[in-house]
Amino acid sequence: MHNSKFPLSEEEINADLARILSSLSNMKDDKLKLKTIFSCIDNTTLEGSDNENKIKDFCSTSVAYTHGNTSLASICVYPIFVGLVKDCLQGTGIKTASVAGGFPSAQMPFDLRMKEIEYSVKQGADEIDAVISRGLLLARDYDRVYKELLAIRDICKDVKLKVILETGELQTIDNIYIASNIAIESGADFIKTSTGKISVGATEQAAYVMLTSIIEHFKSTGKLVGFKASGGISSVEQAIKYLMIAENFYGSNNVDNKCFRIGASRLTKLVHEQMIG
Repeated sequence: MHNSKFPLSEEEINADLARILSSLSNMKDDKLKLKTIFSCIDNTTLEGSDNENKIKDFCSTSVAYTHGNTSLASICVYPIFVGLVKDCLQGTGIKTASVAGGFPSAQMPFDLRMKEIEYSVKQGADEIDAVISRGLLLARDYDRVYKELLAIRDICKDVKLKVILETGELQTIDNIYIASNIAIESGADFIKTSTGKISVGATEQAAYVMLTSIIEHFKSTGKLVGFKASGGISSVEQAIKYLMIAENFYGSNNVDNKCFRIGASRLTKLVHEQMIG
């Protein structure tokens, strides 16, 4: 499985994406689609300038976006702010998420990465977004990547684990497919495109490859893993594209925040305005 080649060529992927997205122009004002997207957003702030006051304001704004019974899926922050966010979100139904495990590069000793994840879980994180070691994957040390993710899964046994592949660094479709398979085999609840910290974030091709891996796994095991698009998604049209790709694989009536997320900081306000407008 770790050495698998992706079954389609880039040309075949692009042709199928063109088919999937052919009705895009009809979706741009679809309130139901916008509502689904809004409820799947992990509203994210991951800046060096983040501080307690900024995080409190971010939480207040995020909660205020709730429209009827539609709220954001989660707020995602650095580990140091997890306890604060958990307190701010009490009773709102919005989850507390944290990046952890040497985000964004995973280039630190593994025991320290584990401690950061442990800290985030103890602080009350409901969801952990943890990066894989892309360096190890590109060196084809697949077993080590798998064992690291198993250890991370063990720490996150009581919380949702989203494994970030950083597809923009993986160089080929086959590598994205291999990384997806390893993350899914190790017990990830979600696989996620990107950290948002490098120039190439989410791409439609990467989403297609990752969702193919997810559905193959579902067909052989009955376990459905979620997909998270993250990195550079700043327009409503881009968000709708990722929802349409997800619907193609999961089924158009089966997409909600249990299987689909969008990591965003700039998108939330735009989707909210269009949703209630």
